[in-house]
Amino acid sequence: MRKKIKKSTWMTLALFIYVTTMAVYFLPRNTEISDTEKYVTLGAAYVIVLALWFVLKKKEQAQERRKEEEEHYNKLKDKQE
Repeated sequence: MRKKIKKSTWMTLALFIYVTTMAVYFLPRNTEISDTEKYVTLGAAYVIVLALWFVLKKKEQAQERRKEEEEHYNKLKDKQE
């Protein structure tokens, strides 16, 4: 049985690869802004990717917690019947 890759993992990895590819392709060719601006822009993009990973991870944990609570509630309900 294959283990499902979580959304927080594949989406963040895809966005990380996209940002890195765009940076490698476009930043050296852009001569209109300074090197400092380039690095700040790239750093901000990586911070956004990291924030996305954190938010998606917390969302997945909350969903798992709700699912466990629902299963627990259903077991208690079944015992009472």
